[in-house]
Amino acid sequence: MTGDYSSPEVVPSTQNGTINIVPLYVPEAPAATTTPHLTYNNGPLLTAVQVFTIFWGSAWQQPSLNALVQNINSFFGFILTSALIDQLTEYNTQEQQIGHGSLIGTTMVTTADPGSSIADSDIQQMLNDGITNGTFPQPTANTLYFVYLPSGTTVTQGEVSSCQTFCGYHDTINGQIFYAVMPYPDCEGCMNNLSVFDALTTTSSHELCEAITDPIPGQGWYDQNNGEIGDICAWHLKQVGNYTVQMEWSNNAKNCV
Repeated sequence: MTGDYSSPEVVPSTQNGTINIVPLYVPEAPAATTTPHLTYNNGPLLTAVQVFTIFWGSAWQQPSLNALVQNINSFFGFILTSALIDQLTEYNTQEQQIGHGSLIGTTMVTTADPGSSIADSDIQQMLNDGITNGTFPQPTANTLYFVYLPSGTTVTQGEVSSCQTFCGYHDTINGQIFYAVMPYPDCEGCMNNLSVFDALTTTSSHELCEAITDPIPGQGWYDQNNGEIGDICAWHLKQVGNYTVQMEWSNNAKNCV
């Protein structure tokens, strides 16, 4: 079943110069000032994305959160070969064709808890350490590390932070390591009256599609006024299979689909 469960106006997530975030839900946000149109800027695409999920913190070992871990991994197992990925093929280029992806693994990082506040630089360091010591797979041109944080951990990215400006984001380390960060939805702005799981699948699908089509923010498919494929349709939701996901912008349809 497909439907627009929540209907905020189209609004870009380019707040404070940040172009790669899931913005907080704003019921009556101002509409985009120009008609969106994604333009390709000659950067790489993740043509066969390989997702590796990382759950940082001992809290994920608790029975209730461990069930959430399993559900998130099941979500990726389904969604990476679903119609959500198929719709991205309109953004193929002559040399790069977007196809189905796969979940290549998962792990919990419990050697050190993230604490009440961590910076994006801390997450990058954790990723680099895990890659170096073999805890995480070596990055390829299609690897996408998804980092999930426990409740009570605020993530800062530059001058902005989770539950104040964003609900998640994706980025790159030196244009070679691609990752997405999913703080726990500890605020209504990141919940939109959804369950925790549905809120996380919503933000995860937003960043998944953006990372595939614009892994180096601004160098793939991007609209200079309205942001990335998910920004234009932030918090417009639909069902794919049994999962709640975000609609994504279609240049062909000139709409969120």
